[in-house]
Amino acid sequence: MALRRHREARSDVAIQSGKYWCSPLLDCRAPLALAMTRSVSSKAGNVPATKRVTRLKAYARICAMKNKAKAKKTAAMPPIVAFNFDGKGDGSQVVPADLGKSRAAGAFSWVHLHGMDAKAVAWLHQCGVNPDVVAALTAEETRPRCTVHGAGAVLNLRGVNLNPGAEPEDMISIRLWIEDKRVISVWMRPLEAVQDVIDGIERNNGPVTVGDLVARLALRLADRAEPVVAMLNEQIDDLEEQVLDDVVSVHRRALADVRRMSIVLRRYMFPQRDALTTLEIEDLAWLGDRERSRLREAAERVTRLGEELDTIRDRAQIVHDQIMDTRAENMNRQMLVLTVVAAVFLPLGLLTGLLGINVGGVPGADQPYAFWVVCVILVVLGVAQALFFRHFTKR
Repeated sequence: MALRRHREARSDVAIQSGKYWCSPLLDCRAPLALAMTRSVSSKAGNVPATKRVTRLKAYARICAMKNKAKAKKTAAMPPIVAFNFDGKGDGSQVVPADLGKSRAAGAFSWVHLHGMDAKAVAWLHQCGVNPDVVAALTAEETRPRCTVHGAGAVLNLRGVNLNPGAEPEDMISIRLWIEDKRVISVWMRPLEAVQDVIDGIERNNGPVTVGDLVARLALRLADRAEPVVAMLNEQIDDLEEQVLDDVVSVHRRALADVRRMSIVLRRYMFPQRDALTTLEIEDLAWLGDRERSRLREAAERVTRLGEELDTIRDRAQIVHDQIMDTRAENMNRQMLVLTVVAAVFLPLGLLTGLLGINVGGVPGADQPYAFWVVCVILVVLGVAQALFFRHFTKR
C-alpha cells in the first residue's frame, strides 16, 4: 500500500513539475510506471479512477509527442539495411555488397529487408539461402515458430503494433534466418523494437554475436509489449472499481475492447514463448551460454505477459458477469414492484368492474351513500393487501 501511494505521489510530482523519466530502452517509462500502479479504492484516500485515467491519457499524449520523430524514422526505413559487426559491440552500416568483408574473429553481419520491396526480395533470392528458407521468410501469414535447417534456424516472432493510427493487438511479424556469421530479417510493416536495436548500434552498443542480436531483438519485443499489457491492467482495474462502486454507466464496449485485445495478444504470446524456448534448447554452435540465458529471459518475460493476459481475460469475464448479475437484479426488482402493483389493483379492478356493469340488480344502485361505501371498502381492501405484501416481502 505504501509503495502504491509512493508511486502515485511520484506521478503527481512528475506531472506538476513537467519532468518525465525516460530510458533508452523505452522512449518513455512514465505510462508503464503509472499503469503498473494498481487501483485502490478512492475511499481509502488514494487517487480516484477518473484522475488516474486522465493522467494516463496525459502521459500517452506526451509520449506520443516524444515518439513522433522516431515513428517517422521507423516508417522511413530503407528497404535494405545492412550492418557489419566486429564481434566486440561495434557495428557499422554498409551497403549489401560490403557484407561479410571483415576478417576479424567473431565478425558477423545483419541484413534487414523489406519483404514487399522488389529489390529486397531479389537480393534475398540471390544471397545463397535455401529456397525453402526464402519461402518461409516471405510468406504472407506467419505465426511465431522456430525451425532448424542444417546449421541455421528460421525464427518467426511478433511484436505489438505501435505505428501511428494502428491497433496494438494487430501484431507485426518479423522473420529471421540465423546462421553462424549472418542474420537475415524480413519485415512487412515497421517495428519499433527493431529501431531500438538499430539505435543501440548507432550508440556503439551493438551485439557481439548473432545469438546476442536475436536475444536483444526478442527482449525489445517484450519491452514494447509490456506497456500495452500494463494499460489493459489499468483499464480492467478501473472497470472493476466502477462495478464495486455500483456505477451504473459501466461501458460494456470498453470492457469488450479490453477482453478482445487480451485474447488477440495472448494468441501470439504463448507460441512466441515456445519459439524462443525451442531456439534456446537447440544444439546450435553459434549459441553460447550467455545467449541461451538471455533467450531464456526473453521467453520467461513473454510467458509472464501471456499469463497476465490470461488474468486480464478472466477478470474481464468476471466483470461482465457482475454487470449482467447487476442488471438482472435491477430488472427483477422492477418486475417485483410491477407485480405487487398489479396484485394490489387486480381485485380492486375486479370489484369496480362488477359494480359498473349495465344490468339491473346492482346492489346500492338506488342508494345515495352507496358510492362512498364502495370507496371505503376499496380503501380498506387496498390497505389490507399492502400490509399483506409488505409482510410477505419481509419474509
